Amino acid sequence: MNKNINRRDFLKVSGISTAAMALSTTGLFSFSESKALASPGRAKKAVAGYGPLSKDPGGVLNLPKGFQYRIISEEGKKLSDGRPIPQKFDGMAAFPGKDNSTVLVRNHELDGNTKYPVIGKNPYQKDRTGGTTTLVVGPDRKIQKEYVSSSGTIRNCAGGATPWGTWLTCEETLKEGHGYVFEVDPLDPENKLSRTPIRDMGAFSHEATAIDPATGIVYLTEDAGPSYLYRFIPNDRSQRVGALQKGGKLQAAAMEKMSGNHTSEYYTGQEFGIVWKDVDPEKPTFDAGQKGCIQFSRLEGAYFEGGVFWFDDTSAGSKDLGRVYRYIPASNTLELFYESTSANDLEMPDNICITPWGDLWIAEDGDGVDRIIGMTPEGETYVFAENLLNNSELAGPTFSAKGDTFFVNIQTPGLTFAIWGPFARRNAGRRRQMGYAAPPDAYAPRINEKVSAFAEMNGISSLEAAAYQRHGMPIG
Repeated sequence: MNKNINRRDFLKVSGISTAAMALSTTGLFSFSESKALASPGRAKKAVAGYGPLSKDPGGVLNLPKGFQYRIISEEGKKLSDGRPIPQKFDGMAAFPGKDNSTVLVRNHELDGNTKYPVIGKNPYQKDRTGGTTTLVVGPDRKIQKEYVSSSGTIRNCAGGATPWGTWLTCEETLKEGHGYVFEVDPLDPENKLSRTPIRDMGAFSHEATAIDPATGIVYLTEDAGPSYLYRFIPNDRSQRVGALQKGGKLQAAAMEKMSGNHTSEYYTGQEFGIVWKDVDPEKPTFDAGQKGCIQFSRLEGAYFEGGVFWFDDTSAGSKDLGRVYRYIPASNTLELFYESTSANDLEMPDNICITPWGDLWIAEDGDGVDRIIGMTPEGETYVFAENLLNNSELAGPTFSAKGDTFFVNIQTPGLTFAIWGPFARRNAGRRRQMGYAAPPDAYAPRINEKVSAFAEMNGISSLEAAAYQRHGMPIG
C-alpha cells in the first residue's frame, strides 16, 4: 500500500468497510511461549497478549489471529441526516444504549476552514468547525444512527466519559473565547449544556479528563509546553448531568518538601509530597507556573480505574519519547510507571485505557507505524494492533460496556473501527491489580543507587522516588 495514499485510492481499498474483514477464523488465540493464566469456564488467555499480528490484506490495520474489524464510520460519508461525516477523528468514549447497542461519542479536532466541518443546529459559535458526533452501534456492530451532538468549538482533541453517562469534550486551544470543557449528553444532542462552557474548569489548552467516581473530582491534562496537571473539585458532587456547571475549585499539582528543614541538599529523612494549589481558572497556566507547580513536557491521555488515575506525557524523557504516570489519590502518591528509551519499544504514548480484563492499553503517536501496546499486571507487554496508514495517529481507544468490542479511530483519513474476537472476560480484580502492579522491567524508569536508597529510607516505592527525581527534587 502506498504510504502517501490519497483519498480516492483509499476508498478503493476500504470497500471492505461494508462488511467484516476477517483476519483469520481459525483458532481462538495464539499462545505466547510465556505461561498462561487459567480462567474458569473458558480457554486459557496468554499472559502476553494474543500472539503475533496477522497481515491485513486491506493494508489498514494488523490484528492478532482470530480478531476481526469493521470500519463503521468514514469521514466524508453521510450522517443520518445526509450531511458529510466530519473529519479529524480523535478522542472517544462508549456508553451502553438501548437493545444491547453501544453509543459512541467522538471528537473532531477541527479549526478554521476544512473540507468536512462539524455543522450543527445549535453551535457554541457559528464560525467554528469543531465539535462531536454520536454513533449508535447495534449489537451486530453496524451503525444504526450517526449525528452531530455538539458544534461550534475548536480542536476537540480528547476529553473523558463521566460516571453518569455524558462526555466531557475538551478544546485544545488558547484562542479567545475558547479553551474550555463542554458536557455532551449523547442522547440529547446539541442541547443548552453542550454549548455552555464549564468555565471553572479553566481556559487552557485542554487534552483529556478522567473522574474519580468515589469523590467526583475531575482530573485534567494540558497539552501545551510546559503542561500542568489539574484537578477540579466540583461544588456539586451529586454526579448528575449539569452538576459541573455549578462551579468549583481548579487546582494544579505541585511537589513540596514536607519537612521543616528547607535546605536544598539531600539528607536522610528528607520528605516530599504532592500538594494541590488553587489556580485562577481564567489564567491557570500562568498561575500554575508562578506557584511552582510541576512542569510536564506535553500531557495527553487520562484514565481513572480502580482508585488510580493514569496519565501520560507524550514527549517527556531524555529521548523525548514519553512517560506514563500513576497518581493514587488515597495515598496522594505520584509514580513514574513507564519511561521510554531508545532501548525499549514504545514511542510517544497518547490516549490510554484499562481493558475490561485489566491490562493497560496505550495508543502511540510517534513517527511511522503507530500501535496499540498492552501492558499486563504480570509485567509483560504485547502489541495488539498496528496502524498501517503512516503518519496518522490512533485515537480514542474504548470498549463497549459488555467488553466484547473494542472501538478505535484513525485520525486521518477519519476512520472508526469496531474490533472483536477472543477478548478475555471482564475481571474487576485484575483491573484494580493493574493500578498497583510493577511495570514491565524493560519499560520501568531507571534510577541510581542514591535515589533507590532514598526510596528505601523513606518507605516509598522506587516509582514514586523516580517521579520526584525527574521533576527536580534534590534526592539523587
